[in-house]
Amino acid sequence: MQAQPPAARDLALFDFDGTITTRETFPDFMARAVPRRRLALGRVLFAPWVVGYRLGVVPVALLRTALVRYAFSGVPLAVVEAAGAALAADVLPGLVRPEVQTRIDWHKARGDTVAVVSGGFDVYLAPWCRAQGLDWICSSLAVRDGRLTGRYGGAQCVADEKARRVRARYDLAGYRAIHAYGDTHEDDALLALADHATWRGRPWQAPASG
Repeated sequence: MQAQPPAARDLALFDFDGTITTRETFPDFMARAVPRRRLALGRVLFAPWVVGYRLGVVPVALLRTALVRYAFSGVPLAVVEAAGAALAADVLPGLVRPEVQTRIDWHKARGDTVAVVSGGFDVYLAPWCRAQGLDWICSSLAVRDGRLTGRYGGAQCVADEKARRVRARYDLAGYRAIHAYGDTHEDDALLALADHATWRGRPWQAPASG
């Protein structure tokens, strides 16, 4: 069911990693949530994958899928939730860009609906957003019998999926204006929803078609 917008208010949509924060937070989460021996071996096994990603040979979505499958298969949900909560409380606040925090606070002071739309996981984004008084739309990890399966719980919340989930969650036509903030090409579909789109602190222009 779509959220009903408040009268005469805007909707502000923020990517998280690299937009709100100064760096990617997935490695921080992995360091806390993945069993230590598995993490050490994974650094060796996935080194060629990471190099391939940096060279543009390995798609980032494929890398994430493989990492999640290796890292989290069979890990108890309670362990991962505890790691996510600790990350949200102890690490994420120190990674937030002050100028972006100011912008979030500005939207909140106006009474706008503010949401984080991210490929990151709800186990750490939900507690951080809850503490900020923000909505969140993000990826999740599939669970069976109290343990992670090593798969995503649905599609990764990246690229076109970001825009799809925003449309499913909010009645966009009911808002006075839409603002969106991003920092990579994976945010293009999200930025395309906005009346006021910002990419790395600058006005965003849609990529040329064709």
